[in-house]
Amino acid sequence: MPVNLSAPDPAQLQPVAGVRIGVAEAGVRKANRKDLTVLLLDDGASVGGVFTRNRFCAAPVQVCREHLDSGQAIRAIVVNTGNANAGTGEEGLRHARQTCEALAGLLQLQPEQVLPFSTGVIMEPLPVERIVAGLPAAIADADASHWARAAEGIMTTDTVPKAFSARARVGGADITITGISKGAGMIRPNMATMLGFLATDARIDQSLMKQLALELAEGSFNRVTIDGDTSTNDSFIVIATNQAGNAPITSLDGADGQALKAALLGVARQLAQAIVRDGEGATKFITVQIDGGRTAAECRQAAYAIAHSPLVKTAFFASDPNLGRILAAVGYAGIEDLDQTRIDLFLDDVHVVEGGGRRPSYREDDGQRVMKQAEITVRVKLGRGEASDTVWTCDLSHEYVSINADYRS
Repeated sequence: MPVNLSAPDPAQLQPVAGVRIGVAEAGVRKANRKDLTVLLLDDGASVGGVFTRNRFCAAPVQVCREHLDSGQAIRAIVVNTGNANAGTGEEGLRHARQTCEALAGLLQLQPEQVLPFSTGVIMEPLPVERIVAGLPAAIADADASHWARAAEGIMTTDTVPKAFSARARVGGADITITGISKGAGMIRPNMATMLGFLATDARIDQSLMKQLALELAEGSFNRVTIDGDTSTNDSFIVIATNQAGNAPITSLDGADGQALKAALLGVARQLAQAIVRDGEGATKFITVQIDGGRTAAECRQAAYAIAHSPLVKTAFFASDPNLGRILAAVGYAGIEDLDQTRIDLFLDDVHVVEGGGRRPSYREDDGQRVMKQAEITVRVKLGRGEASDTVWTCDLSHEYVSINADYRS
């Protein structure tokens, strides 16, 4: 069961003017499953994206990059689940392009105006003929209110769909933000098997979209990890339909740009954290906060060392306050001149380590009390400076092994 995460209420997901969504059953891998989703964008939308840094990236990632770089206005997005179209060579590229050509033909667009996405099993040929055959049904289903259906339609090993909405006041007008994400395993986005789509009706200049997507990813999806594996297919797309009444955003540095970014980041973080809460077999949601570093980068080094450690993660699963494992992870994080005598460690309100050693007043019963909670904050003070950063992760359970051992079955 996911950690304090439930399926979204479709009535709470706000339509975004200029976006219509259709979902169909194409039988990509299994019958009777929503596995094909299209997002149809009105003319005039601004679109930006960031993608996996895995050098063995999937065919749709390569095609998306090409199409975004082509200068053509993006008018449609197509997502299939059940097959990642990764590790498929030239054939995979042909299939990704064939998908774009088919959807473009149905919508009277150019293929470069379509972005393709795939998620699922790696190194199996994409059944492109099933996807092409399912496109008319997906288009016919398109409606502005179908965000919840889309969140379900892009799932793989997720146990619940992930979607959030927000309203904000930007540039003198009310704007709407709605997004969906998927992912539960093979998760350590390094951007740019997670996908995220975030849409707003705000007016944003196209020239800002790539940078906006990168900055949002850095503050959300690039701060989560489940198992430390960067997928071949990680993608995060930001859409601005330019249909709200706000003064156009032409800079992210001004007051309006900062307000917009903050509103978008709030939803992006909810989407990213939902992936961790639904981590394969997860029973704990863990915030790892590192304070007192010289730079934010070294704070992230220490945070990820803790968040990736199988020994730390299994201790949290067992509610075992074997907290020397956390100190060991900080020690091997790669901060060469780290002074262990300046380290403090907290579990929520419990001060465990002071000056590099066990605090005299610390009692293991207090540590165990915190570790039995469903949500836990690990806070480490490095005593080196004023920088800080935060990463979100989960525990590692027996169920994680079972899910991934049987994934292709």
